Amino acid sequence: MRITKNVEAIDLALHLSAAKTLVLSDFHLGFEESLNRQGVLVPRMHFKDVMARLEHIFATLKKDKKSVRTVVITGDLKHDFGRIGRQEWRDVTRLVEYLLTKAPRLVLIKGNHDVQLGPIATKRGIELVSEYRIDDVLIIHGDVAPKKLTGIKTIIMGHEHPAITLRSKGRSERYKCFLKGTYQRRTLIVQPSFNLLTEGTDILQEQFLSPLLKGRLFGIRSFEAFIVDDRSHDVLPFGTLQRLK
Repeated sequence: MRITKNVEAIDLALHLSAAKTLVLSDFHLGFEESLNRQGVLVPRMHFKDVMARLEHIFATLKKDKKSVRTVVITGDLKHDFGRIGRQEWRDVTRLVEYLLTKAPRLVLIKGNHDVQLGPIATKRGIELVSEYRIDDVLIIHGDVAPKKLTGIKTIIMGHEHPAITLRSKGRSERYKCFLKGTYQRRTLIVQPSFNLLTEGTDILQEQFLSPLLKGRLFGIRSFEAFIVDDRSHDVLPFGTLQRLK
């Protein structure tokens, strides 16, 4: 599904065709370990499910003859704020090694959960940055508003974990989604999370976290939603948030 002229949504990923760049967001690896410490017992299947989803994305890219030279993760690769858990270290290392088999360059944008990501990045020789610019596209985590937008036409961010709950005949189901709108006259694309243990934040019901979206109750209604079907992995246009309300 094409979001803009040069940005295409493939399942939970964004592909920048001209730059041959794949953008992924908010894995929150180690989430089960964190839940276990809180007394919530969940099977540790997240990493396996993440890898299966990534395999689908890269298979789709190969089928469509779309190449990837750079993979960018928009932040929150890990879950815990102040430590690197055993599961986090293992899963992050395995994911990094996998992605480096798919592209020669991997860029990690530091998210608010990535306080202790430096040792992993250093060990693997991975770029750890606060933002990433490529041509007229700026990729950020989204917890801090960008200061310099000169020459930028498109902003891609994560952090918000957008999702929408659809209701029909007394039933409801929540879906991850992309959002497309504007920020300071630039196109803004908000990417869903790759945390497969939760669908995310219902943007029609809950408060926004990012300064790029906070306080924009009326402005956000003009944003377009693109829902990700969890079964088929198709990305479907659902119109503006105003229509969905």
